[in-house]
Amino acid sequence: MRRSKRNQQNSRRVNQHVRAGRNHENKRDAKTALRVSKRGNRCGRGAEAFNAPEIWHEPTGRQTTRYVVHSPGDGFVHPVSTGEVAARLAELPDELTDGLEVVQFSRMTRKRALFPCYGMQWGAAIYLYPIEESLEEAYVRPPTPQQRIETEMYGGIWTPDGNLWRLSWTEASIKDYYLNNILIHELGHHNDHRNTNFDARERFANWFAIEYGYRASRNLCD
Repeated sequence: MRRSKRNQQNSRRVNQHVRAGRNHENKRDAKTALRVSKRGNRCGRGAEAFNAPEIWHEPTGRQTTRYVVHSPGDGFVHPVSTGEVAARLAELPDELTDGLEVVQFSRMTRKRALFPCYGMQWGAAIYLYPIEESLEEAYVRPPTPQQRIETEMYGGIWTPDGNLWRLSWTEASIKDYYLNNILIHELGHHNDHRNTNFDARERFANWFAIEYGYRASRNLCD
């Protein structure tokens, strides 16, 4: 293990990371409950009051990556498959995936829907979370400039809808977003052995995702 037992609790608080938390409220219309989300909030092991319990995979020292798949939950889908993730990771230099023991496709539960994430890294594991089966997300606030730039880079489309904003994806664009942004961003956290400050870790992971995700997938690397 990379952490001593004495420092394990503090290290976990550093290593748990939310890629893109989406704080959800529920609004009802005449027929169905509309999940209304707000991205940009942290979740994970440090936010257990809001987040459903996760299956945490302690590092074991295994040399290969194991894939764990849970049902996405009613109304949700996993936008990428284990084969697609494995193929994407295989395109990277071996040293960048060294020590990555688990990639888990987690289930969306009723409790987790109140504070979900696209992805998260903890220890030697990366967790990928489902998205709405409709591939459409509703937000109570307009996207921030950074949020809009990032999602539109991968084909997300924002449209105002009354008091809401909707973020729509196609099957191709959401796969691109997960494989070349979410997955690679969380892998960046896995490779960040220097930073302990949340903002510094986020900056490093953002750079990592652009360099090894967006630019590499578009053959823009030098």
